[in-house]
Amino acid sequence: MANIIPTLLLLLTLSGLFVGTYALGVGINYGQIANNLPPASHVSVLLKSLNISRVKLYDADPKVLSSFANSNVEFIIGLGNEYLPRMQDPQEAQMWIQQNVQPYLSQTRITCITVGNEILGGQDIQLAPYLYPAMQSMYNALVNLGLHQQVYVTTAHSLQILATSFPPSQGAFREDLIQYIQPILTFHAQTNSPFLINVYPYFAYKNDPNNVPLEYVLFEPNPGAIDPNTNLKYDNMLYAQIDAVYSAIKALNHVNIQVQISETGWPSKGDENEFGATVENAGIYHKNLIQRMQQRQGTPANPTQPIDIYVFALFNENMKPGPTSERNYGLYYPNGTPVYNLGVQGYLPRMHFSASMKNGLSIFNLLLLLIGYLIFG
Repeated sequence: MANIIPTLLLLLTLSGLFVGTYALGVGINYGQIANNLPPASHVSVLLKSLNISRVKLYDADPKVLSSFANSNVEFIIGLGNEYLPRMQDPQEAQMWIQQNVQPYLSQTRITCITVGNEILGGQDIQLAPYLYPAMQSMYNALVNLGLHQQVYVTTAHSLQILATSFPPSQGAFREDLIQYIQPILTFHAQTNSPFLINVYPYFAYKNDPNNVPLEYVLFEPNPGAIDPNTNLKYDNMLYAQIDAVYSAIKALNHVNIQVQISETGWPSKGDENEFGATVENAGIYHKNLIQRMQQRQGTPANPTQPIDIYVFALFNENMKPGPTSERNYGLYYPNGTPVYNLGVQGYLPRMHFSASMKNGLSIFNLLLLLIGYLIFG
């Protein structure tokens, strides 16, 4: 009889009924530019099975927010770039909060609103003059509604806002963007909100694979890089890029603003010229990243400040424009199958309950047959 237990556990594991519960230790970006994603109610089960309790959206999808009611999941929601000009009007900002935030707060934990995504240094640079006023308008609306202690306001930037990223101690913002960044930094300091940056070491490797060591960008063993001004050693590019952002902020006379990574990831597939976009590299990057986040590491220049990261992304998104890599950043395929092994196992409910029941019954019947064979055979 003692031999039955290991066999049963093996069968349960293979059947998908025995679900791992190790926490990933990171937040996740839940993008939805696809036509084949599972319903939000099923996604909530998947994230619960992975112990993921922080989710970042690019909108304020009511179906998602409702599906996560009474859960312990904390949400960052997004105000799309196209809304920025309208948010100059205080009434428009307050109406947006009343329609997209206030109705859900009693049951869903919304803690942050990102006003736009990659406005500075991105393709929507023409919206730059609207960014800070929109952030201030949204914050004022939260104050008027008594929600500013519960929900903070920020925006997410790409690393293209930097003119210099190495050595990290010499990190500096682009001169043409300082007029927009300085008031945003003052806003963060006054409201105690974080500075969000989207950081992808993959891009550096893809653009220069002959000179950027793959091990350095994948957190694998490597000689590292020394900052000649501080003598600090960096064993990976992500930490160097984060410290470069801190240096750029400090150069504008701000020292108490926290930097958070709103996006980082690695594609599992790409075009022929997208060097390094493979399943193997994506798995290594995310597995090593998650291990470091679980250790609550800081960067060499900020060792006591644990890095706060949102991985991009939960699912592959088949309708995203651009090169092949853009549609292959997901940790999961839309059917809930992992793209690569991260050492954890999640569970996505089947689309049809009857099919799930059939699967469960077939496993149960198999277990009964096995028990009968082991006991009486």
